[in-house]
Amino acid sequence: MWQYFDILCYAVAVLILLANALLYSKASFLQKISLVLYAISVIVMGVFITQLWISLERPPLRTLAETRIWYSFFVAAIGWVLYLMYRYKWIVSYSSIMTLVFLGITFFHPDTQNKTLMPALHSVWFIPHVVVYIFAYAMFGMATVLAVFGLYKSYTHKNTEEEVTLVNKLINIGYTFLTLGLLFGALWAKEAWGHYWTWDPKETWAFITWLGYLIYIHLRYKYKNINDRQDFIIIIIAFILLLMCWFGVNYLPTAANSVHTYSG
Repeated sequence: MWQYFDILCYAVAVLILLANALLYSKASFLQKISLVLYAISVIVMGVFITQLWISLERPPLRTLAETRIWYSFFVAAIGWVLYLMYRYKWIVSYSSIMTLVFLGITFFHPDTQNKTLMPALHSVWFIPHVVVYIFAYAMFGMATVLAVFGLYKSYTHKNTEEEVTLVNKLINIGYTFLTLGLLFGALWAKEAWGHYWTWDPKETWAFITWLGYLIYIHLRYKYKNINDRQDFIIIIIAFILLLMCWFGVNYLPTAANSVHTYSG
């Protein structure tokens, strides 16, 4: 199935770019066509993931390349839903850019594509652990771009109440899934290695990321009158920690002995 990945990239790029072009048209029927084209691009990615799963005879969640495809799928789907709910055209544009960026990275830097799974990956917790994490990451990605937009509006002395409300919803959903991912990972670790937690580099950074978003939630609900600008900055910092957990930790010297090296 990987031999069709190039076709997937071309098809999704055409659909998304055309959808964005029509979305900014003044004609309402062209905007509706735009949403249909965008939805088709999401479906195409979903079908590819399903077929890849079948062809590999395992969940396509083992490598960074495979998780990037899932991330592209979730970001595109979340962007489509958020547009239907709030009619922010720029959210569609952002999710489109992120979808194409992550597909493009995989296009130019594909990972191993073999069918082999390490013994530790033969677990009932493998699929839910990775899927809920990627979904949480997609939610946090959308929240971060809203935080950047809200930060810009705050510096231009514009009202940011709408951005704060939407960011809170995205963070709450994302944090719920992030917490589930952390718990699923602990249960998986107990089954695979005999310990719930070993302070492995990946585990440590996952916990740091979890704490970063917990700080935001705590400040938001404990101090309701806190400055929105400070909230937005915390979200941006937390997302940087997330990226470190997802990608950056793989380049640390300590990662050489990590039990998570199979994900590379």
